[in-house]
Amino acid sequence: MEKEDLKIVNRGLEDEMELSGYRLCRWKLVLVGLGGLCTGGFLFLLLYWMPEWCVKATCTRSAVKDADVVLLQSTDEFKRWFRAKVRITLAPGKDPYDNLAFQTASPLANDHAHKPSDSAPEKITQNPEDQHVPKRYFTLHSTKYFWNDAIQNFEVLKGLEDLSMTCSSVHSKHSAGLNKNQQEYRSFFFGLNEIDVKVPSLFKLLIKEVLNPFYIFQLFSVILWCTDSYYYYAMAIVIMSVISIATSLYTIKKQYVMLHDMVAAHSTVRVTVCRGENETEEALSTDLVPGDVIVIPSNGTIMPCDAVLICGTCIVNESMLTGESVPVTKTDLPNPQQDKKGEDGDAIYSTEEHKRHTLFCGTNVIQTRYYTGEMVKAVVVRTGFSTAKGQLIRSILYPKPTDFKLYRDAYLFLLCLVAVASVVFIYSLVMKIINQESVKEIIVKSLDIITITVPPALPAAMTAGIVYAQRRLRKVGIFSISPQRINICGQLNLVCFDKTGTLTEDGLDMWGIQRVEDGRFHHSEEKADDKSLVTTKFVSCMATCHSLTKIEGQLSGDPLDLKMFEATGWILVEATEEETAHHDRIELTYVKPPNQLLPPSVISPKQDMELSELYELSASYMIGIVRQFSFSSALQRMSVVVRLIGERRMDAYLKGAPEVVASLCKKETVPADFTEVLEDYTKQGFRVIALAHRRLESKLTFHKVQNINRDQIEKNMDFLGLIIMQNKLKTETPGVLEDLRHANIRTVMVTGDNMLTAISVARDCGMIQPQDRVIIADALPPKDGQAAKIDWHYADKPSKHLNKPTKLEEMEIILEDGHSVDEMRVLEQYHFAMSGKSFSVIIEHFQDLLQKLVLHGTVFARMAPDQKTQLVETLESVDYFVGMCGDGANDCGALKRAHAGISLSELEASVASPFTSTTPSITCVPNLIREGRAALITSFCVFKFMALYSIIQCFSVALLYSIRSNLGDFQFLFIDIAIILLIVFTMSLNSAWKELVAQRPPSGLVSGPLLFSVLTQILICLGFQIMAFLLIRELDWYSKPDFYNCSAPHHVDDFTNSTEGQTKKIIKSDVNTTIFFISSFQYLIVAIVFSKGKPFRQPTYKNWPFVLSALIIIVFLFFIMFFPVAKINTFLQLECVPLSWRVSMVLILLGNTVVSVFIENVVLDVILWKHVFSRDKQGSYGISPAGSPPQRGIDQFGTKCLSWLCCRQKRVPKARYMHLAQELSVDPDWPPKPKSTTEAKPAPHSDDCSYHIEAIS
Repeated sequence: MEKEDLKIVNRGLEDEMELSGYRLCRWKLVLVGLGGLCTGGFLFLLLYWMPEWCVKATCTRSAVKDADVVLLQSTDEFKRWFRAKVRITLAPGKDPYDNLAFQTASPLANDHAHKPSDSAPEKITQNPEDQHVPKRYFTLHSTKYFWNDAIQNFEVLKGLEDLSMTCSSVHSKHSAGLNKNQQEYRSFFFGLNEIDVKVPSLFKLLIKEVLNPFYIFQLFSVILWCTDSYYYYAMAIVIMSVISIATSLYTIKKQYVMLHDMVAAHSTVRVTVCRGENETEEALSTDLVPGDVIVIPSNGTIMPCDAVLICGTCIVNESMLTGESVPVTKTDLPNPQQDKKGEDGDAIYSTEEHKRHTLFCGTNVIQTRYYTGEMVKAVVVRTGFSTAKGQLIRSILYPKPTDFKLYRDAYLFLLCLVAVASVVFIYSLVMKIINQESVKEIIVKSLDIITITVPPALPAAMTAGIVYAQRRLRKVGIFSISPQRINICGQLNLVCFDKTGTLTEDGLDMWGIQRVEDGRFHHSEEKADDKSLVTTKFVSCMATCHSLTKIEGQLSGDPLDLKMFEATGWILVEATEEETAHHDRIELTYVKPPNQLLPPSVISPKQDMELSELYELSASYMIGIVRQFSFSSALQRMSVVVRLIGERRMDAYLKGAPEVVASLCKKETVPADFTEVLEDYTKQGFRVIALAHRRLESKLTFHKVQNINRDQIEKNMDFLGLIIMQNKLKTETPGVLEDLRHANIRTVMVTGDNMLTAISVARDCGMIQPQDRVIIADALPPKDGQAAKIDWHYADKPSKHLNKPTKLEEMEIILEDGHSVDEMRVLEQYHFAMSGKSFSVIIEHFQDLLQKLVLHGTVFARMAPDQKTQLVETLESVDYFVGMCGDGANDCGALKRAHAGISLSELEASVASPFTSTTPSITCVPNLIREGRAALITSFCVFKFMALYSIIQCFSVALLYSIRSNLGDFQFLFIDIAIILLIVFTMSLNSAWKELVAQRPPSGLVSGPLLFSVLTQILICLGFQIMAFLLIRELDWYSKPDFYNCSAPHHVDDFTNSTEGQTKKIIKSDVNTTIFFISSFQYLIVAIVFSKGKPFRQPTYKNWPFVLSALIIIVFLFFIMFFPVAKINTFLQLECVPLSWRVSMVLILLGNTVVSVFIENVVLDVILWKHVFSRDKQGSYGISPAGSPPQRGIDQFGTKCLSWLCCRQKRVPKARYMHLAQELSVDPDWPPKPKSTTEAKPAPHSDDCSYHIEAIS
């Protein structure tokens, strides 16, 4: 039954969950209530923390359709549990689209002759039984899930996309809008159109924060200490907790308010809604539902929903979603039914596929354009949290937890401490029962051991390093909305970079043009605004084929279009609203050469004759833009239909990726050396755009052009030539990438640009070294019954071919002339480069090859936003710690998915990125990694120190319990506040080391070096503490007064028969004093030993607060040891021990210090780091050279002995990428040879695909 009733919701999406149903069980509820009362409410807390236990403890399993409560578990790696209460409401119908289905079933629906208001009431009166239907639903993460009888599962109602409507049906069935009855009917299912970020009250936040397990443990500790009259430290912990809670509440409240304000701008605006063919009404945007048709005002607005344009054009600023501040042009959705020649079928509407026609929620419509006085209309597609902005806000409100080994290991380490505490707890319990102490004393003192072993101040101490790192990052202009990720930055070993705007400058500079006439290239020309070129088709194409618009008199649009248009020197003029209203056939935009604007007075008599002809020409030479087919990243081109003023026939101009444009042109117009010329430019790092032209047939009228499919225009073109743009590297890029390379951090380029351009930029910036090979993986999907395949090409090296461009195929000859491929592989590193299309094919058909490719994949070109995210996920799947650095444009998904996403844009898109740099430069990346490493090492230092503090104090108390003694309250207070808190909060102040080193810190606490460090220091400290404990009882003076004129020592042995009232006097004894001094110095010794500097942090001596604090405590302890002060001794309950024993204690402490420093700084840091624990063995696996140990100057004799003693075999690396590299280093068929092909073949016993490589002659 359980398997049958396990449902999947949000299948295939990021928030996919398994769902099971439960019904409340009364007898279980009674039992849980009794258990909660008996445990003092602890059972209630446990069930609050564990939703799964709560549901299973109070409910019984049932069918999902009958459930009172649903239990959901995420299907991702985190396996999080959620519970939700199922509610039942009376709905006016079963399906939100019922009324619309009835309306569109009318024979008059397609021609819009009916009135929608006539059909809705008829629907309701015909089906009275559907007026009140019980509807089951639950709410989770601001999303409503409704029960659907048809699919027998809960589903989310997203909007009109649920109907899988075609583009033509958007026009035919949804363009008239909804009447009032239908709007009210749908609003029942979709609710108000608002992204409601509720700012919780401080009381609610306080309760949620206080019920954290950590604070509950602190509360338990404080109550226990107060019972034992240990008020002072209890008060210190309370004050620290109150400050921590207050800070946390302030931060959380501030983030909620910021989010609330961010969505408030468009939450409620007045909109004009169409209620029929010619009826409109004013309404609030909160009342909008999917299917409503709204009018976009001419002066612009902020979109309150996602809507698809069905009439008119809009200029939109989408910086909130994409990070691009450049306005984009949105055109109305094509209507394939009106295009009689269209043979490509009617596509299903999708907001992603048709984003050029979709206005997204939260984006700013700057201005609108329309024909012959018609209104600009859009059909509402999605509302509320289903919109693009709603989904972004949801991802911020309900983020995925940070999965980092450090935090998992921290819990494991705490469990180990709890295990130690349990052992000591049982020991102390037995000892106190044997000593026949009172029941209260037994309970309080035994439980006190737990608070000693698991220190309540641990989380605050761990947070300190992150807070300090966050403050230092803020000083260099890096802001974080997820401080916990700072530690993860310390582990980054691969960083993906966007190219344009990140590695290179934002803008493109015009380098030159290369025109084509009669199928041959001219020599390249520097300027396009030459007089002789004014009337050429080439310049006309540059002047018209763009999406520029004027906003408040200023040209605005894509930077590339802007540079191209400015290079012509032409002028763009837009028609006014009056002109469009009074003319039936007028071009909305036209362009003209600038000469006609020269005032007559400027033209001198000498120039007059020369310019008069050109002046007349320019006065009449105006080109009107009739229709625009926007740039599509999928098609990699854009085109326009234009008309020269005074002519009847129209022209079409096309621009786009050279390979695409050439494929749409007549073969005879494309030069024979097109490929060589193009490669020559792209290998030099130029951005190349091709232009083409076509004279349209005279029968194509203005109105026909408005409805024609772009495929009918973009064919049989004449090739015009190439525009060459230069995208300069940012000055800091090569230096930063060189630093990352020296630090053994891989760098990868992920760009939407041309493949060869990207490879060239990768070489120029040092991402690919001059001597390295680049292998292009060109994957092709299955076609005509043939399997998917990958063709391998070796790109040549520019250093060997500076003058003559070389075809890819010539690489084979070069290899045969010199070394064999196998020899070259040994001598050189190699890199894979591939396009987004190839990447998609490899993901689908070559899963077992994918991980091998990303191991050496350096250039990923023409990548779509979702492909960038897939790449990050693939890299993470082979155990890379991935950083992503982008300018916010289309990088949001990858920035969110990476371990550390760094946005170089301060726009709202960066709100989803964990880190944002105010300086638009990649210098922030090494800064962030350095601070991350420093914060990570600080976390390790603090955790190790707190663990040692717990164990040392726990063992001190256990030793004293054995002789019916204990540390005094003020001794505890002095250790916990004056030593521990002061040391912990100052040892975290070490700033990051000034440069990145090749060595990386350990990723978790459960690692060889850290376990070795902690365990050896525990043994050392316990050994010397036991030594002092045993020695003092063997010395002669133990039973005699000392010559130093101290009072007679107090011995615990004298009190074996003491009564309960005498117990407090046992505190003050020579054994207690000895243990107090030894343990106090041990805390300082381990703090100094653990507080390391290079290579990840600045040397400890530069951390003056820590050094000063340690010196003051050491001086104070020595002072009260050798120069006893009566008041201090009374306060700390110290015994005045003989001078000889004080000297002995100093010698014991000196021995402790020497052994601790030797083990930590010599044995661990020098010998074991290099030969046993080194994590950076990439060099052994063919990835990159191994890193240096933290300290130099290795004792060669010692290391040889250690190697001989260990006799270690070659270890299998833990990281998957290292394991893969180890396998590939001995694979004779890897990397693939030039001009070979890899074909996908189905495996005989698996759904996966295997492959084999075959050579192609």
